[in-house]
Amino acid sequence: MMQSDPRPSGSSAERTGEVKIPGRRRRRTREELQEDREERKAAGEKRREEQERRKEQKLQEQLKRKEAAVRNNLIKPENIIKSLTTHIHAVLLQDVGCDVLLKTLDGLSWKSRIEDQGLHNSVRWTRQALQEGEEEDENGAVEEDQVLMVISQNDFHDIVSSHNKNTNQLAPTGEIKEEAESMFQQLSEYFNRASGKVVTILVTGQHERGGSWDEDDVNSHFYHLETEELLVHLQLYWNVAVHFLFGWEEVTDHVIAVTKALSKRPYKALCGDPELGFCMDGSWSGGVRVDRDGRGLAQVWTRQIQQLNRVSVPTAKAVTTAYPSASLLLQAYEELPSEEESRRLLADLTVGGGVKERRVGPDVSGRIHRLLTSQNPHLLLD
Repeated sequence: MMQSDPRPSGSSAERTGEVKIPGRRRRRTREELQEDREERKAAGEKRREEQERRKEQKLQEQLKRKEAAVRNNLIKPENIIKSLTTHIHAVLLQDVGCDVLLKTLDGLSWKSRIEDQGLHNSVRWTRQALQEGEEEDENGAVEEDQVLMVISQNDFHDIVSSHNKNTNQLAPTGEIKEEAESMFQQLSEYFNRASGKVVTILVTGQHERGGSWDEDDVNSHFYHLETEELLVHLQLYWNVAVHFLFGWEEVTDHVIAVTKALSKRPYKALCGDPELGFCMDGSWSGGVRVDRDGRGLAQVWTRQIQQLNRVSVPTAKAVTTAYPSASLLLQAYEELPSEEESRRLLADLTVGGGVKERRVGPDVSGRIHRLLTSQNPHLLLD
């Protein structure tokens, strides 16, 4: 019987202990080594250029963000108002009431300046330039478009008279005839050389509000007509509004209000106010869908009540739950014997949704009654 060989099997070279020596690598030539060094050098320079480019890009982005932050900080209303300068024409200093305006501006630490150029009896504003491209004057400031012209009641009478005498009513653009210099003539010349300005005339010393005039005036009726013609001319041709004020306290309030509004203008322009800023997000802006079967009318009725001041959603729902439609509520009003009972009809309705039980109350009940029954379109519901 044959026995198997216990030695491991393998190749004859392994069994004999022979070792294979691999072939030597070919040595590269000098040209190949030089080419390899140039490639590595080019790759290193490319990496360094890419790093420098990224670094420069990052620095530019940081610089832009820093400039934007500085610019955004500059256009904040509290900073803009510090750069605004109120220019007051020297003619206004002849009125002792102007001291009220000067003291108020000084108390608010707002910049003011007395000047003897520009439109007489005027108050205008300038500010520092915020960005390139803004039109600057010789002092490097940007002039705002708002201008106030403060005149007395006698000056306004002169303007009315001058308009009645010197304006060619047949001219399509309200041309002024060449006559003696007047305040109306000065205003016309100002608009000819300063386009784009928004002028508001403040008439001080008015004894009655709302354009009401002293009925004791001999030519009261004709004066009313001449005044109306002047106001129409100012509004149509020059977009000038006229406000009648009692004194310099109201003029000062007007100047402060315009100054604050101008300080907020750049920030609002940057934020980009929506076209309909009064619309709220959410369900209010989406409206209510009303199907043909009447589904959705109850929600419309609830929102109609909710539009009143100081009427919450639970209060409106308490009313619409008791009277699901306006016609049902009107019918309930008609069935009551007196108007006083109608006004108090909803006062005792319970309002849910709160911790404490409360009622609609007589105030809301009376306003809802006026909303549905009043025939006067100018009646205030509040």
